[in-house]
Amino acid sequence: MKRHKFCQSCGMPHKKDTQGGGTEKDGSKSLIYCSFCYKDGRFNLSDEIDSAKKMQAMCIKMMKKQGMSGILAWVFTRRIPKLERWR
Repeated sequence: MKRHKFCQSCGMPHKKDTQGGGTEKDGSKSLIYCSFCYKDGRFNLSDEIDSAKKMQAMCIKMMKKQGMSGILAWVFTRRIPKLERWR
């Protein structure tokens, strides 16, 4: 399976993931999703975050909380609907 540079759920660069990626059911590292989105072969917050639009809103909120401007956060989340999870 191809390793992606960005999480295919939230768009975060994998190099920013301090845990080195999400995990599959067998404990191996996911080549597709980050640790914030994916653990033990399941999506975190899948009941709450069930669309690209909701993922964008959550990511913008988190980036603003970390001190990023709203406009820059919006720019960084524009590609979320094109990621594998949301196609």
